[in-house]
Amino acid sequence: MKASTQKTLKTALPLLLGVFLIWLSLSKLTTDEINQIKDSFYNANYWWIGLSLVIGALSHLSRAYRWKFMLNPLGYQPKFQNSAMAVFIAYLVNMGIPRAGEVSRAATINQYEGVPFEKAFGTIVAERLADMIVYLFLIALAFIAQYQLISKLLLSKIPENPILLIGIVSVIVLGIYLFFRATKKSQNPFFKKLRSFAAGLYEGIQTILTMEKKWAFIGHTLFIWLAYIMMLYVVIFALPETTNIGFGAILTCFVMGTFAFATTNGGIGSYPYIIQQTLLLYAVPMGVGASFGWIMWTSQTLLVIILGGLSFLLLPLLNKSR
Repeated sequence: MKASTQKTLKTALPLLLGVFLIWLSLSKLTTDEINQIKDSFYNANYWWIGLSLVIGALSHLSRAYRWKFMLNPLGYQPKFQNSAMAVFIAYLVNMGIPRAGEVSRAATINQYEGVPFEKAFGTIVAERLADMIVYLFLIALAFIAQYQLISKLLLSKIPENPILLIGIVSVIVLGIYLFFRATKKSQNPFFKKLRSFAAGLYEGIQTILTMEKKWAFIGHTLFIWLAYIMMLYVVIFALPETTNIGFGAILTCFVMGTFAFATTNGGIGSYPYIIQQTLLLYAVPMGVGASFGWIMWTSQTLLVIILGGLSFLLLPLLNKSR
């Protein structure tokens, strides 16, 4: 398959999946539930949605400021406004071409601050490794916080036949053993990449722990992820039906929602659908869950489009000398 065809498919398939999930989500709703979504947009308390947007913008700015702790030791001190707009552009590009935002971010800082592309990209990869560590911790936290719900769901799926149960457990244990064994020794390209990822993760941790301003970097990393959760949490107060949703449910929605952005461009279709399905576990009606998911996705998407679009326009104007 030609490289151009592969590139087109990588962009088009997630978009088509998003369109399919939009159809799937709406097809399960009754006319009354669809009207409920429309009413939710009309009657929502936009003060809380505005607060969510402010928190989201602060997380992006914190990411831009955190970047300097990686660039300064390399001898580069870019203007904060250029770093921030490079981050905004990266989010916007990711909506159109998945995982291309990091490349555009490195290219932007190279164009306007003279940071070599490969060095800038290397710092972005190191940042992503730090983010991955926090994200894995949040997944574990969500599992612990929702242990009763998860165990209840699992118990409902366990077969009553003890022989069948022992067989299933044995297969799972054997599968885990073979997976780790293959990860350690296999020469298969997939497992090689997995080992490389693990090695890079370890190297990234070492780099962060030995950098000059590691606590400032760690502090911004924690703030960024706390802001991600809080910008989702405050939106529950925008709708009367979601006000009483517990923080545990929001944490689960957050963890599940992040998977949506890995499956479709900018989470289109997948994010509202996943949020809707997750809230069903907490007895939240389908129409209410869909309303919450669409309000959250729409508001944050508009934020990315506005900030990214303005950055494309302002960067050349504010850097006329380059």
